[in-house]
Amino acid sequence: MMSFKKSCKNNNIINLKKATAFFAAVLSAAILGSCGNNNQSAAKGPAEEVLDYKVLTLQPRSATLNVDYPASIQGQQNIEIRPKVDGYVEKIYVDEGSIVKKGQLLFKINAPQYEQEVRTALAGIKTAEADLSLAKMQVSKVKPLVEKDIISRYELESAEYTQQSKAAALAQAKASLVNAKVNLGYTTITSPVNGVIGSLPYKLGSLVTSTTTDPLTTVYNTANIYAYFAMNEKQLLDFSKDSTGSTTFKAKLSKLPNVSLILPDGTTYEHTGRVETVNGLINTATGAANVRAGFINPRGLIRSGSSATVRIPNTIKSALLVPQSATYELQDKRFVYVVDNQNKIKNVAIKVMDNTAGQFYVVTEGLRAGDKIVLESSNNLRDGTAIKPTAVSAASVYGNLK
Repeated sequence: MMSFKKSCKNNNIINLKKATAFFAAVLSAAILGSCGNNNQSAAKGPAEEVLDYKVLTLQPRSATLNVDYPASIQGQQNIEIRPKVDGYVEKIYVDEGSIVKKGQLLFKINAPQYEQEVRTALAGIKTAEADLSLAKMQVSKVKPLVEKDIISRYELESAEYTQQSKAAALAQAKASLVNAKVNLGYTTITSPVNGVIGSLPYKLGSLVTSTTTDPLTTVYNTANIYAYFAMNEKQLLDFSKDSTGSTTFKAKLSKLPNVSLILPDGTTYEHTGRVETVNGLINTATGAANVRAGFINPRGLIRSGSSATVRIPNTIKSALLVPQSATYELQDKRFVYVVDNQNKIKNVAIKVMDNTAGQFYVVTEGLRAGDKIVLESSNNLRDGTAIKPTAVSAASVYGNLK
């Protein structure tokens, strides 16, 4: 009986151990399963957020490219006023910067020697006239005597030659008077054209001569002005190869559009001008040729010697225009973000023209009509990144484009 109880007790202990082992195994499996699920969840991580970006669909558009050239301004005429006679500056009738008319009095030079030459020439004329009168009387006296054969004809011819000599002397005296008056006239200096007076280096009492280095002043005729600027060899070559069908350089110039003048304060001059000439010689030092554009200047607003910028427009009828803000530069290359059909990003290198159309680049390579580009230029988007595109109307992007 005691043996039976002992056996039952042992069996109960064994069953309890088995049950404990079973529950421990189940608990371990549950813990391991839970850890496994947590590890899988951690491996997956949070889902990437798809961001919204503004997207523009490119279509060909017309645009005007403005090419700017620094220019120097010269008046239609810059005439140096120099004395032709020697003397002292007696009077100055104008001031620096004065606007003068053609024929207006500028200077009076004190040169009494020329007044004396006039008086001498007048006296010489009177003497020559008296000599000529005397020679005429001699001819009149001899002529009837010759006709009556009282004296020889030789006497008459001699008297006539004397008369001709005195007439020549009178003519020479009159010429001397004219020369004297011309020289005297040089002591009074007038403006040869309408214009503006430059600097006045000589003051009252200054001695001036015909060989003086500096002019008395310079009169700048600015009714029309010329803007001089330079084109390099490439620009000249592109211009020469245009497809307008013009055969001569002059014909090509005539087909250029009117050009604008940008003043130093940034404003545009009220009158447009024309490119008139291109220097046929390229400067070997600069590799450029001088170009001249003409403008009218009726109000005299622009002065000779000032600086400005000549703007030449170039109209393109069909071009892909990309906002500058939609591009970024990397290692001397320019890129845009193109969106594919799966709304994924692709970085595309593009080539653009040197000249811009306002705030837009003109794309020559890398894009085509119908491509969609991201309007933000942040260069942190990688190839293959998915975005949520928001279409932007072309009117809102190109609204200010001229």
